[in-house]
Amino acid sequence: MPVSKTQYNFIDLFAGAGGMSEGFISAGFNPVAHVEMNTDACLTLKTRLSYHYLLKKKKAGFYYKYLTGEIDRDMLYSMIPQEKLNTVIEHVMSKETMSSLFNKIDTLMKLQKIDNINLVTGGPPCQAYSLVGRAVKSDKMINDSRNYLYLLYCSVLRKYQPDMFVFENVPGLLTANSGKYYINMIKAFKRFGYEVQSKVLNAHDFNVLQKRCRVILIGWKKGTERKYPEFNKVSNKFLINDLFEDLPALQAGETCNTYKSDKINECLRKTGIRKEDDVLTWHTARPNIERDKDIYRRVIETWNTTKKRLRYSELPEELRTHKNATSFLDRFKVVASDLPASHTMMAHISKDGHYFIHPDISQSRSITVREAARIQAFPDNYYFEGSRTAVLTQIGNAVPPLMAKGIAKGIIVELERNG
Repeated sequence: MPVSKTQYNFIDLFAGAGGMSEGFISAGFNPVAHVEMNTDACLTLKTRLSYHYLLKKKKAGFYYKYLTGEIDRDMLYSMIPQEKLNTVIEHVMSKETMSSLFNKIDTLMKLQKIDNINLVTGGPPCQAYSLVGRAVKSDKMINDSRNYLYLLYCSVLRKYQPDMFVFENVPGLLTANSGKYYINMIKAFKRFGYEVQSKVLNAHDFNVLQKRCRVILIGWKKGTERKYPEFNKVSNKFLINDLFEDLPALQAGETCNTYKSDKINECLRKTGIRKEDDVLTWHTARPNIERDKDIYRRVIETWNTTKKRLRYSELPEELRTHKNATSFLDRFKVVASDLPASHTMMAHISKDGHYFIHPDISQSRSITVREAARIQAFPDNYYFEGSRTAVLTQIGNAVPPLMAKGIAKGIIVELERNG
């Protein structure tokens, strides 16, 4: 499926660090607005827009000067037209604030001389629908207001009447509150004039080295010949080791932003994760105490010798810090180098790295920020703004850009069906 020759306009809601947006921009879509409430994520979006603008103007060298610290962020942003940076709207979406949001988007459309929106993308925060969230909350998240953020998404559909929309969330959406949220969501989308279909798609089928299943709900205006896009599965023989092998070894708490090798292997080249002129950033490992490093070595050794995951209840008692030895027994997990895909990246990595242990026993640490970004298929030239904790949250919550690009290509086919 070719990249679009027509520039379709889209609005990205709950944009986060921009994984969805990055995929659609790579496929040729024009971002009219990115709506996000988190300040650090908004800065990440602006920095990424700076990259795209400077690359288009053949001035990407200034972007790389920012990554190496030769210029600061203010200097970088001063090179970008204000109307480009203003497409990032830091905004908390609620019933009370939607009117002001619409005014901001309308202003952006006028400045860009855009009359219509072809697509709306985005997915509200998924914690309210996730199986883990429901397991740890006594009310099973039924009283969580985030369950109803889709109604705000619907208000955007009603206002801008896009040809299609993409709504992304966790598979738990299908069963939350006995499936009632999902049923009501579908009814709402249909009420606003859309045919809707959803499928559970796996990021690994889009060349992402991660088993990450997500509900991708796609809608198109009633009365058209459009349908749910067909996506071709991408197969490869890459392993996690291919994803990590050019990165320098680190001990817990260390940082090194120099590639171990100038050679870019087939995995990194074909996924687009690393390019010739890239600057390595965020190859930063969090500190780990000796007890945790001892546990990590045991977890890695167990995998290397038996290909089994060490359960928490199998640890010596002196290494256990939690009384609960009957549930969440896989809380320590290695990102195995000899597997074709990592387990699902989650925002919990911002709290601790126990669930994402580096496979090299001599390093005995949790994975770095950049390694997490690579698992999520973010290119190395994607810079994240904020503290390590803030950045890991952004990465864990993101849609892998490669997956988003694959979805975007399918959307293009359907938009052009009636174009």
